[in-house]
Amino acid sequence: MSNTKVLPLVEPDSDAVAPCCPPLTERPFTADEAETAARMFKALGDPVRLRLFSAVASHEGGEACVCDISDVGVSQPTVSHHLKKLKEAGLLTSERRGTWVYYRVEPSVLAAMGKLLTIAPAAT
Repeated sequence: MSNTKVLPLVEPDSDAVAPCCPPLTERPFTADEAETAARMFKALGDPVRLRLFSAVASHEGGEACVCDISDVGVSQPTVSHHLKKLKEAGLLTSERRGTWVYYRVEPSVLAAMGKLLTIAPAAT
């Protein structure tokens, strides 16, 4: 007998995403908002990190084993360092399964990044 049960899928509500900061065109950032956004952009400012982030985000199923994304032209310890930096910036989450670590980009992170870079709606 299986203890597995099917859970209903919940569609993400794009309005429910709480971005780190308002859209750049809405108002000037506070010091805390600027610090948060800078940490995120700094993590993505390295080409290897950007490639790793893209590899995880575009991987089938929305998650990737480190064994599947480590071919970015640097050594494995360097890949681990870059993945750690992406996690510290809040861009990736991870889960260890046996000897491998699987990385995920949370949908809310991508939505928040998109909202940050959109033009604020005009006041009516």
